[in-house]
Amino acid sequence: MRVSSSVLAAGFAASALAAPGAQRRSCNKSSASSALASAATSAPATSAAVIASPTSSSAALASPSSASSSVASVAASSSLAAASSSSSSSSVTSNAASANGSLLFLGASESGAEFGTAIPGAYGTDYTFPDTTAIQTLMDMGMNMFRIPFLMERIAQGTMTATLQADYLANLTTVVKYVTDAGKYAVLDPHNYARYDGSIISSTADFKTFWTNLATEFADNSNVVFDCNNEPHDMSTATQTAELMQACVDGVRAAGATTQYIFVEGTSYTGAWTWTTSGNSENMGNITDTVDNLLAYEMHQYLDSDGSGTSETCVSTTIGAERIADATTWLRDNNKVGIIGEFAGGANADCETAIEGMLAYMKDNSDVWLGALWWGAGPWWGDYMYSMEPSAGAGYTAYKSILAKYAPA
Repeated sequence: MRVSSSVLAAGFAASALAAPGAQRRSCNKSSASSALASAATSAPATSAAVIASPTSSSAALASPSSASSSVASVAASSSLAAASSSSSSSSVTSNAASANGSLLFLGASESGAEFGTAIPGAYGTDYTFPDTTAIQTLMDMGMNMFRIPFLMERIAQGTMTATLQADYLANLTTVVKYVTDAGKYAVLDPHNYARYDGSIISSTADFKTFWTNLATEFADNSNVVFDCNNEPHDMSTATQTAELMQACVDGVRAAGATTQYIFVEGTSYTGAWTWTTSGNSENMGNITDTVDNLLAYEMHQYLDSDGSGTSETCVSTTIGAERIADATTWLRDNNKVGIIGEFAGGANADCETAIEGMLAYMKDNSDVWLGALWWGAGPWWGDYMYSMEPSAGAGYTAYKSILAKYAPA
């Protein structure tokens, strides 16, 4: 979801402001901040069918003590053929699902805890946590991975190195435990755009400490995945994003979390289609991990004209596979594996064909692609164009049968 950390989507029923790419790239920080801040001053619009209240029994979430507590195969073009697994002699030592030609992971982002501009904000007013009843419906559809966005400023208040805030952590843990107790995977996603309190994170030491603190809480749960930070962009130096990702990896492993995947994201909003032109191909390949085969490169890909995810229109019926072709080649050439951590398309025939083509392409190249996670689900999306929230979300209604075909075997 590409908005700057200071203009994070407000916790209200979906609108243009709540879109995953709202204000991305062309963001006017001050005007966007004002609009979002204004929208965040009122309680989110409710839909009884989808919204979990702070005391919802389905989620069994702890209410904070106060406001301050806190996925028709596409005809292969020459460029796609060049990137296909049959065209490369490189061998990838990884946990990617090349053995049976299927994806390891299929899932969705479960929004709510990252909503709102108020820090720390009030649970139930400024932000919420995912509805586990809806998560169960998506599990029953075949999804096995759920990315849970949250804000660093709410879980580590005042400074990145602060003791984790008990109520917010407890609510996050409840959702994580629901997912992992079912044998599925929960992805912890600090949805911060490599910012903290509105400023680019400059201290790798502090960032490492943040991750050690958080990973310590989940070190014994092998079904937890650590997503270092959502969509870094407009960084101070060319290498800054890679340096922060390395600090994250080091911090997680220092916590004793050695059986879990870590997902690292690149700069330029970690776009797959710009991976080889944005500096990521030069700077991200040298990230190291002390654990073998558990580091993956998370990329995001939308199919509208500017790749921002702000339109229901897709460029063509083949654009999905086309936009990830160069990244596929990079992964294979560099013996890496990747995952599409955000993707979506509008509820129309062109997008549906493009999305299915992308997933078919990923399945054909599952030696380097672990899977894909839809953006987004969550109880406060309302009539948002990509909503994967059962049972009335536009994305859920249009794409549930397509996604189910690519569920892990």
